[in-house]
Amino acid sequence: MLLITCPWCGPRDETEYHYGGQAHVPYPETPAGLTDEQWAEYVFYRDNPKGPFAERWMHGTGCRRWFNVLRDTATHEVLASYRLDEPRPELPQAGGNR
Repeated sequence: MLLITCPWCGPRDETEYHYGGQAHVPYPETPAGLTDEQWAEYVFYRDNPKGPFAERWMHGTGCRRWFNVLRDTATHEVLASYRLDEPRPELPQAGGNR
């Protein structure tokens, strides 16, 4: 079970949230000009990395607000939570200073 920190309500059990997919995916500037293939790419094709990944979550049983979560997809560790109007936080490099 994940413990996710809502930027407004604080830490809560993952059962209070709804997953919303990959974060930081911009809406097309001219949606009417997209081909079916381009729409399919926008709607269905997302990154699937092993490691830190920015996701959108909604606090469904709390404040009902959307926010972003950085989560490690290999360990499921929640690395950071931040509002949609905030930039993605920088994570420290593995292995410390070199």
